[in-house]
Amino acid sequence: MPPVGERPGRGPAPRTGLSPLDGPLRFLLLSSFLIPLGSFMVLPFMSVFLHERLGMGLGTVGVVLAVASLVQFSGGVAGGALADRIGLRRTMLCALIVRTAGFVGLLLALRWPPLAVGALILTCCGAALYLPANKAYLIHGVEEERRPAYLSAGNAALNAGMAVGPLIAGPFVLSSPGWLFVAVTALFVVVTAGHARLPSTSGEQPPAPGAPRQSLLEGVALLPFAANALAFYLYFHFQHFLALYAVERSSSAFYSLVLLLCFTLVIVVQPLASGLIRRMPYGPALVVGFAGLAAGLAVLAIGTRPALLAGGALITLGDIVLFLKNDLEALRRSPRSDAVIFGQQRLAAGLGACASGVLGGQLYSLGERTGDTRAFWLLSAAQCLLLPLLLLMLRRRAAHPAQQPRRSTVAP
Repeated sequence: MPPVGERPGRGPAPRTGLSPLDGPLRFLLLSSFLIPLGSFMVLPFMSVFLHERLGMGLGTVGVVLAVASLVQFSGGVAGGALADRIGLRRTMLCALIVRTAGFVGLLLALRWPPLAVGALILTCCGAALYLPANKAYLIHGVEEERRPAYLSAGNAALNAGMAVGPLIAGPFVLSSPGWLFVAVTALFVVVTAGHARLPSTSGEQPPAPGAPRQSLLEGVALLPFAANALAFYLYFHFQHFLALYAVERSSSAFYSLVLLLCFTLVIVVQPLASGLIRRMPYGPALVVGFAGLAAGLAVLAIGTRPALLAGGALITLGDIVLFLKNDLEALRRSPRSDAVIFGQQRLAAGLGACASGVLGGQLYSLGERTGDTRAFWLLSAAQCLLLPLLLLMLRRRAAHPAQQPRRSTVAP
């Protein structure tokens, strides 16, 4: 079978867009929709399930979800390292087996509730292992000019699954959780079986015996790592606290509409803008992305329904630029394998999201005590303007022998 990214008998694919895709890549993009579809039929409702169905206290639920989120994001660095050791396809298979076992555990937790916490952590471990290998497999053998289109297509599929999953599962989470967990487990079994039939990527061999092992963060692209952590830190101010703010000023249904708008923008805009984002120099891309975040967070402070929609849209457009450009720049600057690089970027995302929960929670709590939560969004917007200045200062000092460009691309 030809290397992933090439067509049998036709030579290398053209240097633009996605077309045509071979069978393995079509299946991988379909999986990038089905996996979050199944996951988000369950995971967004875990706080309700753990509290109301299994009787856990809200304090305990909060700790469990915080640990699970940190594992799911930051564990990606271990997923990238595992892919370096055993290969991309085997890592994806291991990850899906672990995640499927987690959903089986959630089903069994209906009879024995203490299993629920371990099962949830297991599903998050599977997610952490899977995503770096998935992204690396998706762009393996693909010319650099086409990589943004492939990554954007994968992100669009992921966000589509995240948007549709809760809509399907919402009516059944509390009324029929057993059947829901059975359906999700069956979906993961089918997807896992499909991954077992994927070809190994060309050159996918384990390291030679006795080869020195590199540390998880060796060769990290410092500036894209820091920029990714900062982008997720600021984005999760929106992700963590918009529900409290929006439901108080509108309704839970309107909050769902805001989220649907954000998902739709990622699905539609990022693939269309991927080529432009690739060509954009890195410095201006950071300015555009963080300016979008700042504008969106400031608009949220108005507090009206149109402001909630407009703020969510601006934040999403800023993140479309930041998340994709940071990944592309990390791939350009780091000498490590693609899977390790994606794992390092996931670690940055986890650190940023965790810091947002801790520091952002204190700021939002202060706003509640003073009776003006609108100030929280203005403070968050100010951080979007001030903190990136530190990154631009870091950019001037970021040249390091271990981070020399490994691929030719548009100079920043």
